[in-house]
Amino acid sequence: MESILARASIGISELKLNPTAAIERAHGPVAILNRNKPVAYLVPASAWEAICERLEDLELAEIVKARSGETPVSVKFEDL
Repeated sequence: MESILARASIGISELKLNPTAAIERAHGPVAILNRNKPVAYLVPASAWEAICERLEDLELAEIVKARSGETPVSVKFEDL
């Protein structure tokens, strides 16, 4: 059985009937089920924005790690 990575779930048929109600009831991610298997997740905009920011931070951290072995270059502030 697949694990559901949300505290709430809704059938896809119920979602089709009234998507606005599903969004309003959601206080976090909602698993969308088709035949009792998760096929998608409905995520509030604020949570999605936080996820995107976190992913961007992780990408930037990888760049920093990759460049940490490089020789630093001295520059004057005025040159920037």
